[in-house]
Amino acid sequence: MTLERIVALVPMRHDSKRVPGKNYRLMCEKPLYAHIIETLLSCSEIAEVVVDTDSPTIIDGLSKNYPQVKVLLRPEDLRADTTPTNEILVYDTAQVPADLYLQTHSTNPLLKAGTISRAIQQLRGLYPEYDSLFSVTRLQTRLWDQLGRAVNHNPAVLLRTQDLPPIYEENSCLYLFTRESLLTRRNRLGDRPLMFEMDAREATDIDEEIDFVIAETLMQKQN
Repeated sequence: MTLERIVALVPMRHDSKRVPGKNYRLMCEKPLYAHIIETLLSCSEIAEVVVDTDSPTIIDGLSKNYPQVKVLLRPEDLRADTTPTNEILVYDTAQVPADLYLQTHSTNPLLKAGTISRAIQQLRGLYPEYDSLFSVTRLQTRLWDQLGRAVNHNPAVLLRTQDLPPIYEENSCLYLFTRESLLTRRNRLGDRPLMFEMDAREATDIDEEIDFVIAETLMQKQN
């Protein structure tokens, strides 16, 4: 397999509990979803951008401003907020053929096209030794579990945080996978996933109201 044809998948729900209407709320004078859509469209490796949504607002906005984006109307049985993303991806990949799928979110507005290209190139270069990829953020801080036990350090040895062995957080910013691996494990992470480290600021994810403010502030400074 050459992983030649790459399709980007962006699932977007109309409703959001913690940040109402976040996917189409204005950020720097554009709907939030516009930022990731424009980034994906500018990435030369991506053959097609696909949005899976149940939102009339998003469908209308894409039709008017990004007609080259393919819209999949999410089926009723996949619209509950408890539906696993992996099940939505199983449906989406059945509708649009590709050698490799890239999944990201509208809530990652600071993700750069160059970073996406770099991730694609890394997986292409290492496939099939690695069958999928997910982005991570490096953490070098003292972590404890819920029982008060040190996770990644010895409390009796006070190392500087920059000297701690790094630990990595799955940041949900981007995933690369084939339909074959998705169906085999019912998961976008395959049997041999490659961790792709990226800058923490670029991986900013909007999950709470304060995250929206932070992301918009960073985008204003970046622009």
